[in-house]
Amino acid sequence: MSYRRDNRPSRSSLLDGFDSLEEGGLRASSSYSRDINEHDNDKAIETLHDKVSFLKRLTGDIHEEVESHNQLLDRVGNKMDASRGMMMGTMDRFKKVFEKKSARKTCSYDPRIFYAWVRTCAKSS
Repeated sequence: MSYRRDNRPSRSSLLDGFDSLEEGGLRASSSYSRDINEHDNDKAIETLHDKVSFLKRLTGDIHEEVESHNQLLDRVGNKMDASRGMMMGTMDRFKKVFEKKSARKTCSYDPRIFYAWVRTCAKSS
């Protein structure tokens, strides 16, 4: 038994030294992993920054495209309004012309009918 008791203090002293080495090793390992984590975080931040910058440029380009399309649509709308006005004027003029021509045709048919009636009456007598 005394042998075991004598071994215990020596074992604990050996393990105490190992624990201190292990703690130092853990400290070195944790500071190393902390550096790696910071490096990974920096890379992730740079990647996010690049993506955000890309999205910002993309949204700016989309905004410019939308503005140019809105201007184009406004111009097309204005031209359509002008065309509609011209078409309405043209339609009004056509209506007037057709009304006058139909009135002229009616007047021109009356003398022809009268002339035909006169000829028919003359032949029969």
